[in-house]
Amino acid sequence: MTIDRAELTGIRDRYDALMRRDARPDAPDARVERVGRVVRQTLPGPGWSGVLWSDLDEETADAEIAAQVAFIAENEVSEFEWKLYAHDRPADLGGRLRAAGFVPEPAETLMVGLTAELAELSVEPPEGVTLRPVTDEAGVDLMMAVHARAFGTARPGLREQVLGMVRDEPECIAAVVAMAGGTPVSAARVEMRPGTQFAGLWGGGTDPLWRGRGIYRLLVAHRARLAAERGIPYLQVDASQDSRPILERLGFEVLGVTVPYMWAG
Repeated sequence: MTIDRAELTGIRDRYDALMRRDARPDAPDARVERVGRVVRQTLPGPGWSGVLWSDLDEETADAEIAAQVAFIAENEVSEFEWKLYAHDRPADLGGRLRAAGFVPEPAETLMVGLTAELAELSVEPPEGVTLRPVTDEAGVDLMMAVHARAFGTARPGLREQVLGMVRDEPECIAAVVAMAGGTPVSAARVEMRPGTQFAGLWGGGTDPLWRGRGIYRLLVAHRARLAAERGIPYLQVDASQDSRPILERLGFEVLGVTVPYMWAG
C-alpha cells in the first residue's frame, strides 16, 4: 500500500475532525463535550478521561490548560490524559503542559492502513493456535491475562472499559484471544463506532514466549476483515516502537506522532 503525501494529509484532517474534534464517547457512561477551546471526554468510573482535541494558540493555551487543571481538581478525577499530537498548536504545547504538571509518557506513532487491502492479507494461524471471540466476562479475563504477560502490568481500568463495551455496546467492539490449547497467548480488539470512517486497532499484545510466529499479523488481518464487512475504509493504530515496524511491513502509513501527557498533580 502506498498513499501519497497529499492524500495522507487529507486522511489526517479527516481523522482530526471525526475522531477528535467530533469524537463520540468510547464507553456507555462517558461524556464528550466541547469546553472553551478543547474537546474532552470524562467518565465517572474506570476508563479514559482526557483531552481529545484542542484549538489553541500562544495567547489562549495557558488559560485553557489551567481550566482543565481546575476541572480535574474540582471533580477529583483520578486519571486524566491530554492526548497531544505533533501537529497540534501552539508548537510548544508540550512544554506548557509539563509546566502545568502533566508528565509525558512514551511517544506513539499514529498509523493508518487501507482496510480493503489489509483484509486481503493471506495469514494462517500458527499450528495449534485458534482464535476465540470475546463475548463475556470470562473472555475479557483471558484478554487481561495475556496483556499482563505481554506488557508487564495489570490494568483494571482497561478490564472494566472492555467489559462494559462487550456487555453494553457489542456493536462497537470485536475482541479476540489467540489460544494455544487452553492457554491465551495473544489478544486484541477493534473498536468500530457506527458511521465512523476509522476502525481503531487496540491491544495486540503477545506473550513473549509466542512472539515471532505471526500471531500479531494474524490478529491485524482478522480485525481488518471485520472492519471491511462494515465498510469502514481505514484502520488506525497508535503504534508502539515494537509494533511500528511490523505495521509498516503490512502496509500501514505514518500520519504523525502522539504523546500521552498524564496529569501528575
